[in-house]
Order: sequence, then structure tokens, then C-alpha cells
Amino acid sequence: LEFAIEECHKRNIEVHAWFNPYRAKTTTKSGSNVSPHIAITNPEVVYRWGNQLWMDPGAKIVQDRAYNVIIDVLTRYDVDGIHLDDYFYPYPISGQSFPDEKTYSAYKNSGGKLSVEDWRRENVNQMVWRLSEGIKKIKAHVKFGISPFGIYRPGQPAGIVGLDPYSVLYADSKKWLQEGWIDYLAPQLYWRTDQTQQSYETLLKWWTEVNTKQRHIYAGNNIGQLDGKVWKNSEIEKQIVISRNLAENFSLGNIFFSMKSLAENRQGIGDQFKQVYYPRPSIVPTMLWRNQTPPPPPQNITFQDGKLNWQRGDNRSVRSWTLYRQTGDTWIIQRILSAGTTFATVQPGIYAVCAVDRVGNESLGVTITVS
Repeated sequence: LEFAIEECHKRNIEVHAWFNPYRAKTTTKSGSNVSPHIAITNPEVVYRWGNQLWMDPGAKIVQDRAYNVIIDVLTRYDVDGIHLDDYFYPYPISGQSFPDEKTYSAYKNSGGKLSVEDWRRENVNQMVWRLSEGIKKIKAHVKFGISPFGIYRPGQPAGIVGLDPYSVLYADSKKWLQEGWIDYLAPQLYWRTDQTQQSYETLLKWWTEVNTKQRHIYAGNNIGQLDGKVWKNSEIEKQIVISRNLAENFSLGNIFFSMKSLAENRQGIGDQFKQVYYPRPSIVPTMLWRNQTPPPPPQNITFQDGKLNWQRGDNRSVRSWTLYRQTGDTWIIQRILSAGTTFATVQPGIYAVCAVDRVGNESLGVTITVS
């Protein structure tokens, strides 16, 4: 992880550590658990669920473990974000109920009044809230995001059909968004635009409309299905355009699953990303509720031996430097350079260099003419 962070930061890539807070093991068909795996140390709060092992979100030891593991990573590594996947209480298995009767009974015996459904939702809500507060307290620049199932509830908005995560995963993702507990929401909109009962455009528009705290919405897109038949590149282009058309409503990006399709350049998607959809570098959108004070601009910018050189404005943290070139009345970003690089090789022209901080705030530009 340390290596990945170091290499990503050299390349202007943020690293968001991705967690499933309750899943103890993805398959029971291979491997064996050893201490200190929670299935060994606390088997009473780990249940077999299909071919997986699942921790009980209502058990205090599980609540503390999920929190402490994530906070440990946050504390020891220079991550840019903490990210939770769409797994909370597990996806349903036909004819089975999650076996947390003892935990719920203990809650009721201690005076709890909530129904089992509301209690389960509150268990997840408290986990999200606790992480939100812990992250802000320990490292205020680190972002907190969640990628829930793309549908909040069937019928919201009208005409939407599908799984009800609110009642089967006990995930009240609209609440997390509207309470401002998270910095971004990445609903997994893994359907084609022609699937009207799970309409990409309708769902994304709905998420932006319920986003009363104006957090960032990054739609999740399913490039893993690209096969040139049912799923074509033209479908991904449509989805990107839909997302960008809602930018004024804080639809500010897309998250593509998975990297494998880009590495394989499946159906030419990697080439299209570079040449058509994302031809220029970009800094991350700013999160004004976190920090809106820009860093000081660079100082002592000079040109010598074909290179621009500059220095930091002060000792405040700089994530990167942006290099712009003027074309007519427009400034076009040329490169984003890592914090440790304070020079750039350039051709004749008019340039500006800005400092960028950890949350994307950009300083005023310092200009220089190279002849």
C-alpha cells in the first residue's frame, strides 16, 4: 500500500482505500482461517452466509473492529480517501434470514425499542457516522465515500424496479448523503441506458436531486460488461455525456468498474478514454465543505536552459503543481506535476504555474513568458 500510494502521488492519482466493513471471508471453499481472524477469535459473531462468512453488524466487537481496522489504515498510511463498497448486511439468499436473533434479543432485553429492520439500519448508520467523525478528526483532508447499490428503493423515482437495498441490505444511503456524513456518493449505476426500469439517466438525476447538502456524485459505470454486442463503447459514451450534463447538480465524475477492461483495452475503451473522453489532465473537484482556502502560489519562477523553475510559497502541504499555457484568450492545462517536481521543460509561449493542495484547491497562477 505504501508503494502504491507513493507511485500514485507521483502521477496525480488519489488512492482511496476500499473496504467491506462486515464481510469476513469471500469463500469458504478454499483456505483456512487462523488467529487473529475474527472467525477464530470471536466465532459467536461470524455467520456462514452461502459460501461466505459474514460478521454481525449489531455486535459491538464487530462495530469496533470495522472502525479500528479502517482508522488504523488511515493513521498509518497517506491515503487520500476511505471508501466503502455496497456490502452492508449481505445480499439476500432465497428462503434464509440473517441469523442475528441473539444480538437483536440482547438489544431488546437492554431496553431497545426499534424493530429488527430499523435496528439493522441504525447499526449501519452508526458505523457510517462514526467513520465520518473519526476520519475528519484524524486527517481532515481525507475524503469519505461510499458506492451503494444504484437504486435507493424501487419506485424512487417512479418507474424504477429492482432490489430494495433499504429493506434487504439495510443501507439508508440517502440518509448518509443528506446528513452530509460522506463527501461523495458513487451509486453503482451498472445498467444500460435502454434499460428503462433501471434508467441510468433517471437514477442519476434522482440522486442529484436528493443531494441536499451538495456533496459530490460520481456515477459508477460498468465497463466490465463491454463485449461489443449487448454492451458497446457507444453505451459508455452516452453515460459519460449524461453524467457531464448534470455537472451543475454536482455530478462531477465517473468511477469505472473495473480496471481490467482498461488494462485489456477491451473494445478499444482505453484508447477512447485517452483520445476522446479524457484527453487532458485534470485536478480533482474541490470539496468546499472540507477546506476552501487555496495554497499560496509558487514563488521565484524563472526560465533557464529550456526549463521553468519555481519554489514553494510556504511550508503548507502541496499535492501537485498545474502548468497552463495560454492559447488566445484561453488557458489550457498542459501538465500536472508532483509536489516534489518544481521544474518543467517548455517551448516558447506564455505559461502559468499554480499550486494545488490535498483537496484540489488551486492557487492563483504565476505567469511567465518564454521566448
